[in-house]
Amino acid sequence: MSTEQGRETPAAPTGRAEVDVAIVGAGLAGTILATTLAKTGRKVALVDPHRIHHDEFRAEKTRSEQMGLFEKLGLGPVFRSLVTPMTDLHVFRFGQLFERKQTWEYAFSYAPLVNGLRAALPPQVPLTVGKVAEVSTGPDRQRLVLTDGSVIEARLLVVATGYSEAVRRAIGVERIEESKAHSLSMGFDFAITPKEFGLQSLTFYARRVADRIAFLTIFRIGERMRANMFVYRTVADPWVQAFRENPQKILLELMPEIAARCGNFAIASEVEVRQVSLTTTRGHRRDGVVFIGDAFATTCPAQGDGIHRVLTDVDRLTAHIPAWFATPGMAADKIGAFYDDPAKVAADEKALRASIYARRINVETGLEWRLRRLRNNTARRLMIFARRFRAAGKPSDAAPGVAGVAFDHIDKAGQELPAGPRLGP
Repeated sequence: MSTEQGRETPAAPTGRAEVDVAIVGAGLAGTILATTLAKTGRKVALVDPHRIHHDEFRAEKTRSEQMGLFEKLGLGPVFRSLVTPMTDLHVFRFGQLFERKQTWEYAFSYAPLVNGLRAALPPQVPLTVGKVAEVSTGPDRQRLVLTDGSVIEARLLVVATGYSEAVRRAIGVERIEESKAHSLSMGFDFAITPKEFGLQSLTFYARRVADRIAFLTIFRIGERMRANMFVYRTVADPWVQAFRENPQKILLELMPEIAARCGNFAIASEVEVRQVSLTTTRGHRRDGVVFIGDAFATTCPAQGDGIHRVLTDVDRLTAHIPAWFATPGMAADKIGAFYDDPAKVAADEKALRASIYARRINVETGLEWRLRRLRNNTARRLMIFARRFRAAGKPSDAAPGVAGVAFDHIDKAGQELPAGPRLGP
């Protein structure tokens, strides 16, 4: 089956295979890991139920920090060929232009990204299209039996199945909900073209706690304008139902000051919705098997840490595997080195901490959180005042049609203020 680049994702023949590493799940995590390991000479089997990854609303934008990890893993050129880069980011707060960030971000649709990475798999890693029927793990060998009778044996099994639970449950690993229905991601296309829109990227923060909105970001993917909005609500919330029925009306109420730039928010697609819970894993320290990416833990996509965790997992796992294979066996004490790796631990903890803090600073109504918001917003308004004072008497470089002063901003002054210590459990 052809990908958008006109290349084929080869399929492995059925039968029996013996490999160094078997990877179940050919999403972002599994495909990147298979490519990286193959380049080091490891014999890899990559298993997924589908030759072509289906359309799926997932992460659609990432940052330069993650590009650095793609480059480190040797996938920079492939990734750049599949994304839309941007460098000029306009941020609105308090209903006005707050800052212009000069930094790299990269936009994409998830399924074309995964399929493009699959198409770039080395020839020695054909995709095994199949569903796992049986799985057994141990201190020496791991065994997968697929529904068509094919058998794959490996020294190490890597589970990269994302949110899917079948393989996790078969192994006996439990997913723990840290924050159920933590946030909701909403995605939709605007009817306006990138040329008409003019800006590369625009981010809007809500004015009121009652809106329960983290932010809305508008950006270009190819030749269309895409919007992602992150809210602290559930799918069943009447507000969400109303938004899906008439997004244009609600957007006009939320951010009228930039409506003209977006063609009064004319929507060109259905509103896609994805509920996200924060989860961790229990019972994963066992012989012969490793869990990575969303199969290990999930965090809120509003903070942009999901892809960073995936790439960190791949980077650290590929660093540990040579030492594991240098001695016999694949016992749990070996694999524990990956879960205890300082870089992995730091990435996971940062993502969970940021997810919890972002929700609390946006929706909590207790005195402490009201004071924190007052502190943050006062500091931001003082930034605006100081910049306007410095700019007094100078020509404004505000973009046409945008109210406020445009700030060419490359330092950290306008970023989210420090979260401080984590509160509560």
